[in-house]
Amino acid sequence: MNTVKTGILLAALTALFMGLGYLIGGTGGATIAFFVALAMNLFAYWNSDKMVLSMYGARRVDEATAPQYVRLVAQLAENANMPMPATYIIENDQPNAFATGRNPEHAAVAATTGLLRMLTPEELAGVMAHELSHIRNRDTLIMTITATIAGAISMLANFAFFFGGNRENNGGFIGTLALAILAPIAAGLVQMAISRTREYDADAAGAEISGRPLWLASALEKIDRAAHERVNMAAEAHPATAHMFIINPLSGKGRDSLFSTHPSTANRVAKLRELAAADARANGRPWG
Repeated sequence: MNTVKTGILLAALTALFMGLGYLIGGTGGATIAFFVALAMNLFAYWNSDKMVLSMYGARRVDEATAPQYVRLVAQLAENANMPMPATYIIENDQPNAFATGRNPEHAAVAATTGLLRMLTPEELAGVMAHELSHIRNRDTLIMTITATIAGAISMLANFAFFFGGNRENNGGFIGTLALAILAPIAAGLVQMAISRTREYDADAAGAEISGRPLWLASALEKIDRAAHERVNMAAEAHPATAHMFIINPLSGKGRDSLFSTHPSTANRVAKLRELAAADARANGRPWG
């Protein structure tokens, strides 16, 4: 169901983008907008991972420089039956992590130094299993495409705002102005909805990879508390990347509001606890 929902939301973004192109230049404008979006997505497909890792000053590590971290990721990748991703560390006190890359064969995971210091090995396993599930499910590609289309919509909305509509548009200047203002907001809401949908899926799949849903539940609670206290300046400078992190690096909202890039941590933890309880019952283990 979440896959279908994601497809519908992506289709809505594409339709909104094409609609803006039509608003600016009629049928020809819609066609041009389509090819511009295609070019942007192709660029993002091949270069998004390098761009994001560079934004955060991530450094690649191996078994010689970060043995416990790298071996943990390797073991989890084996559990998930997927290729070992490149492993990176970001010098940042805020505990957080993200995954990037166009497919499982060309992917990377990154953890902050704050995350590596704060979490137990079990909690870190829960977090990295979550990130590996994003890669396995190709969420990193979906989120890249979503962010690219949303960015293109904002760009076209600026054109519409400053240059007005076309002769085929019956809405006049007021209609053009309204759409120019509302389109980026609508695109942002769709982008956030896709992000929240994929986070719940990644939590469940990550719990399966690690074998212990409560490891991730405990980690999420710790990260959420610390994210309120420690500012991630790099994320503040690049807010469009906030949806990539396991916990929103910009702010810690307590509920699933329209403008939240992530589900509420309490909701995520509750679902993970339900998974742990179901697993315990299925295997005849005590729970609670």
